[in-house]
Amino acid sequence: MENFRRIALVGNPNVGKTSLFNKLCGLNQKTGNYPGVTIDKKRGQLQLADHKIEIIDLPGINSLYPNSGDEELVVNYLLNNSSEDFPDTIVMVVSALNLKRNLYLFDQLSDLGIPLILAINMTDLAEKRGIAIDAHLLSAELGVPVIKISARSEQGIDKLKQLLLPEAASVNKTIHYAEEDNRDLIHQFSKIIHCKNEYRAFLFLTQEFHFTTPELRRQRIDFINANEIDIRKWKVNESILRYRYLSAIVKRAVVIEKQNARDFTTKADKVLLHPVWGYAFFLLILFSIFQSVFWLAAYPMDWIDSAFSWFSGLVNDWMPEGYFSRLVTEGLIPGIGGVVIFVPQIAILFLLFSVLEESGYMPRIVYLMDRLMQRFGMSGKSIVPLISGFACAVPAIMSARTIENKKERLITILVTPLLTCSARIPVYVVVIALIVPDEMMGVFNARGIALMALYLLGALMAMIAAWVFHKLLKNEFKSYLILEMPEYLVPGLRNILISVWTSVRAFLWNAGKIIVATSIILFVLATNGLDDFKNAEKQVTETYTQLPADELQVLIAARQLETSFLGMIGRSIEPAIRPLGYDWKIGIAILSSLSAREVFVGTISTIYSIGSEEELKITDRLRQEKNSNTGLPVFTVATCVSLLLFYAFSLQCLSTVAVTYKETQSLRWTLIQFFYMTALAYFAALIAYQILS
Repeated sequence: MENFRRIALVGNPNVGKTSLFNKLCGLNQKTGNYPGVTIDKKRGQLQLADHKIEIIDLPGINSLYPNSGDEELVVNYLLNNSSEDFPDTIVMVVSALNLKRNLYLFDQLSDLGIPLILAINMTDLAEKRGIAIDAHLLSAELGVPVIKISARSEQGIDKLKQLLLPEAASVNKTIHYAEEDNRDLIHQFSKIIHCKNEYRAFLFLTQEFHFTTPELRRQRIDFINANEIDIRKWKVNESILRYRYLSAIVKRAVVIEKQNARDFTTKADKVLLHPVWGYAFFLLILFSIFQSVFWLAAYPMDWIDSAFSWFSGLVNDWMPEGYFSRLVTEGLIPGIGGVVIFVPQIAILFLLFSVLEESGYMPRIVYLMDRLMQRFGMSGKSIVPLISGFACAVPAIMSARTIENKKERLITILVTPLLTCSARIPVYVVVIALIVPDEMMGVFNARGIALMALYLLGALMAMIAAWVFHKLLKNEFKSYLILEMPEYLVPGLRNILISVWTSVRAFLWNAGKIIVATSIILFVLATNGLDDFKNAEKQVTETYTQLPADELQVLIAARQLETSFLGMIGRSIEPAIRPLGYDWKIGIAILSSLSAREVFVGTISTIYSIGSEEELKITDRLRQEKNSNTGLPVFTVATCVSLLLFYAFSLQCLSTVAVTYKETQSLRWTLIQFFYMTALAYFAALIAYQILS
């Protein structure tokens, strides 16, 4: 296409590529002030005049020597110039706060001969630190267009867009990344493999890429052996020579006047990174979040619950009596309502976590936790997937690609699902409401304290499981955390709202599809059966001849549900779950939640609505449920605690199983994760119920 261009955004982690991507394309991509947010290529479209421009946002990398899965993805993409996706131009995004280190990757890219534009981001923050950058001098020294921008405030974005239209020129440079004695060898190898670009040949020589041909790999080994090349020494020399070259340029182009700095970050970090007060502040933040989840969401949750009860009654009155009417009022509406009711709490949770990300506090958590994580076989980088696991385990496990050490990465993947994800919130909230009174303990909400306790329990068990794996697995090498601390920022309202909306929409859409399908299946199974089901009304009527009509109808509905296909399935698994305090109805809910944990509440809502004439709130329906054999409440304290522990530890999300297999490429570790978590959940629930009952 004549007016089509492809632009790739490249840069170190945490320099604002995704924020720039959003500004250029207007897309609602996830951003965050910590490395590992972008874990795959993201694409967007930008229309400028009569040009259609595709923007590709790549994961952050530190150099063209990949140490993790996401870095390997980027390096393979940038070196495979025969790919249809290969960019016409690269916009290299660097941070004005750490220009020399960021320019190392730029210098490598410029040697590849790909047309480049240098975008210096966070220049507004640099000014506050007294850092002045001469963009014109940098442009003259580096031989590429240089523009100063701020992706947050949109400073320089329009000028950058205009630079995307003309074809950017590639840089013609003399070799300064290898010693004089080695340059002839690089030239020889480039001729052997028929590679016009000598730095590309240098990279093919110093590392092996899976997309290269077997012939090239053989030529590489033969050349290394024939010339007795020390690959490690060549790489070290490259770093020394490049930084020597860049230091001279940065010294001329950057002026730092500390007396002009207006730096809040340094003062705040004295407290927030303190070895004692830093942890205390982190726990206080978590405690405040879980208090807010209950305190702020109480009224909207009640309104939503009442609205669905009212709507179900309205639809029941409006629709003609029949099977379809019952399907809608006793199946679909309660099932969907059982998920929608938790939107306020999930929105608040995502809102508060987004504030932490946008403010720049997340990297401080990574730094604080690094030493602690090392004791459990992980690293500070593991905290990013673990904290992401509070939202959803699937992207959290994928973000573990940023962990270079294979052992640390595997352990992180195996224990991340133990962290309480948003899908568990509906289960927790309903069950907590059954046994914890809605009252204040001083200035704190009792249910908020219970919710935080469950989050901490999940985190504690994740650490214990990590320690066990740490002792069982061998380590290949010791890793070290290298992390750039961003400036503290006032969270951008637009980015926060985008993040919350995207997360809530995904929750509703993903859960909604499953809930609708599950509700229909459950209703059909619960309203059909064999001879016992068909004769249930006759048997109950003949047995209880003296009962009033309303009480008789309740018994008939209970008998039909118990003898339905759904009841038959439930009763078949009841012996295995009865020691945990669960009846067959709870068993059905647990089975259905294998697709997604939040389906448990939708299933419970559907099951306990079938055959009921009353329009009650979820918690009220569950409180009234009696055991048909003992006449005692089904949801006792022992049963509820057992349920909470079961869902705290169980891996009941097939999407998590799938992504674990995808990321580990190992059926063995996928099965180990599923079965160790299932066994942990079962026996924790069993012990709790037996002790409390």
